[in-house]
Amino acid sequence: MDAGALAVRGLQVAALAAAATVVSWAALAMLAARLPPGLLKEAAGFLPACVTLVRRLRADPRVPRRARIAVVLAGLWVLSPIDLLPEFLPVIGPLDDVVVVALALRYAARHVPGDVLRAAWPGDPRVLERLLPHTRGS
Repeated sequence: MDAGALAVRGLQVAALAAAATVVSWAALAMLAARLPPGLLKEAAGFLPACVTLVRRLRADPRVPRRARIAVVLAGLWVLSPIDLLPEFLPVIGPLDDVVVVALALRYAARHVPGDVLRAAWPGDPRVLERLLPHTRGS
């Protein structure tokens, strides 16, 4: 194969991996909607809520540049088909994504007002309060 064919094949593989990730997230979201309230339901909705949070914080002018860069990098990490732990591994597959997002949010939360974080969080506010305890009163 020549270099052009290899590049096209690489793009096809990347697109397939991205599509598989999106499909798995959609399935996860549909299944999460059927779960009873509790920790499992919160865990299933965590990464999609984080992607929405990243998108909202990225567009908010009240978010400082350093915090915006941290949340954008976390969002890119989550969306990337390349992971430390493959997504297809049950339970532990998304663990690296969760850890990276949690660390980036903790970093960003030191620079973003609590009310901005709470307004941007699409999920259950108790999840954000558990992740970032200082958002309760700030």
